[in-house]
Amino acid sequence: MISIVIPVFNERESLRQLVDEIHSTARDHHLEIELILVDDGSTDGSWEAIRQLAAECPRLRGIRFRRNFGKSAALAAGFQVVRGDPVLTLDADLQDDPREIPRFLNALSKGLDVVSGWKRIRHDPWHKVLSSRIFNWAVRRLTGVRLHDHNCGMKCYRAEVFREVRVYGELHRYIPVLAAARGFRVGELEIQHRPRLHGRSKYGLGRIVKGFLDLLTVKFLTSYSHRPQHILGTIGLLAFVLGTLGMTYLAVTWIINELQPGSYPPLHQRPLLIYSVAGLLLGLQMLTMGFVAELLTALTAHERDEFSIAETIHAANSH
Repeated sequence: MISIVIPVFNERESLRQLVDEIHSTARDHHLEIELILVDDGSTDGSWEAIRQLAAECPRLRGIRFRRNFGKSAALAAGFQVVRGDPVLTLDADLQDDPREIPRFLNALSKGLDVVSGWKRIRHDPWHKVLSSRIFNWAVRRLTGVRLHDHNCGMKCYRAEVFREVRVYGELHRYIPVLAAARGFRVGELEIQHRPRLHGRSKYGLGRIVKGFLDLLTVKFLTSYSHRPQHILGTIGLLAFVLGTLGMTYLAVTWIINELQPGSYPPLHQRPLLIYSVAGLLLGLQMLTMGFVAELLTALTAHERDEFSIAETIHAANSH
């Protein structure tokens, strides 16, 4: 059975057509599916539409949040209750075409664990397209995961991915990056992108800032979550060494000034003194933070593994 998780936020007018298109695709390709629609605090009557659709379709389940918690929370809630494998996600605005579902399943069957959609031709405002391309370029450069469209809502996963990758905050767009860091095989599939027919885009300028901050978080989680001292300590040592060199230079010039008055300005008039002291303090703070982070990592290491097992083999005569 294939589980399809759809986060919903004020998409009442699109829901029936979306569900009909998914069922039509499932019938045409003989797919057994379950639909999980997560209402993320909609205020336009989306939950009433989901309730009516669930009454007509026994394989459709709805989850309603008390308020808007964000797309990551909606996806996480859906992932907790899925019964099928693989798990497919798509947006509720009809811009993702359900007829692409068999192509995702075919791509997944070729050895991939995560298949991300790539909207090469987009039907969105130019500013949204431009900012998305800049964002995707930054993600590729910083994480090394070479996907063209990390923001695409249509993705397909093996269910085992969500036993190791936890989605929270606004990290839903980085699931392929987090999965790749665990050793899962990630690929992409070029898909059709359709114009929006109903409602309005949830895109805003604030998402750019949040996306960049989340990108830094993901980089830290994927590279240094188990050894935070590697990054914090490196910054701390560099700042401490620069501060020490500055103070050493100032000490030498102070001695020279004592022997030959007037050779250098007084220490309190030299900006290098402030920079050197700041470097020493920053270095000590970063090193201390690194040790504290290492202690926290050691204390919580039993809650998560530092490895990811693909499969195991047992001897035939083992008991």
